Amino acid sequence: MKQNQATLLVVDDESRNLKLLDEILTTAGYKVKPADSGSIAIESALLQPPDLVILDIKMPQMDGFEVCRRLKSSSRTQDVPIIFVSGLNSVSVKLEGFAAGGVDFISKPFQEPEVLARVKIHIELRQMQMHLED
Repeated sequence: MKQNQATLLVVDDESRNLKLLDEILTTAGYKVKPADSGSIAIESALLQPPDLVILDIKMPQMDGFEVCRRLKSSSRTQDVPIIFVSGLNSVSVKLEGFAAGGVDFISKPFQEPEVLARVKIHIELRQMQMHLED
């Protein structure tokens, strides 16, 4: 998996944020699979696990923490890194995200260079982890 071949599942119930992240990441060479709800995200990830998930926290029906816990409980997706993105940025919210299985946190409003830097480092870390496992 090379960086520009990485598939990212981007989950946000706000179409404006979903479209913006899609544009930023696609322009950088990533393959983006958008999802506008937690249930669609889980179904998509279990069907074809992505290389990384960017996940909003505050969503109707199922919040990002629950989506993360469900993905981490499946053997198909348990090793996929999950980066939370949210306007909720208190320490307690971040800690809850890490406890659910997230590896990083991006605060909204997000900045393109930060999003790309965090995605790049977690893709590289995942590649190294897979190489060591082989």
